[in-house]
Amino acid sequence: MANLKASIKQIRQDERKTLRNGPVRSSLKTYVKNANISVENGNQESSLESVRIAISKLDKAAQKGIIHKNQAARRKSRLVAKFKSKFDVAS
Repeated sequence: MANLKASIKQIRQDERKTLRNGPVRSSLKTYVKNANISVENGNQESSLESVRIAISKLDKAAQKGIIHKNQAARRKSRLVAKFKSKFDVAS
């Protein structure tokens, strides 16, 4: 346990942030998973829409600092690469 007053306060703040950000991270995983499943099984239009939604959610989470911007960029890149390879879409 921390001894300094500032450290104790930081621990309290971290716990609040974790509780607030946890559901958002969980929903991000769900959106990305649904987009991946849609790309594998669905047609191009529905897959494109699910990929757009996932990208939008990732961007918002990165903007709010819930996930790191590079993590969001990496996830978006993998998602779009999978979409392009499946449907042979030109850049």
